[in-house]
Amino acid sequence: MKLITAIIKPFKLDDVREALSDMGVSGITMTEVKGFGRQKGHTELYRGAEYVVDFLPKAKIEVAVPDLLVEQALQAIAKAANTGKIGDGKIFVTNLEQVIRIRTGETGDEAL
Repeated sequence: MKLITAIIKPFKLDDVREALSDMGVSGITMTEVKGFGRQKGHTELYRGAEYVVDFLPKAKIEVAVPDLLVEQALQAIAKAANTGKIGDGKIFVTNLEQVIRIRTGETGDEAL
């Protein structure tokens, strides 16, 4: 089992959710986060004063998948989140040692 964490542009969230649902992923967790990478933020004008926005709004998606679906999920996220512009985000994959469904006590792949 793997935990896939993707940091994407917020307006691509529905596209990514749909892509994952279409391939059979039953649940995701989304968090609104702020951050920057190579973009380094941008400047904005507010009431005549210019200021730097260092941290840009992003959506953080976390999804646990069985090993058999990892590559398919990565491709689905990458394709759905891609705009071709700087700041599209990153995808991280980490190993999951154990998963337990609290309600039923199921463990491992059955808990996903």
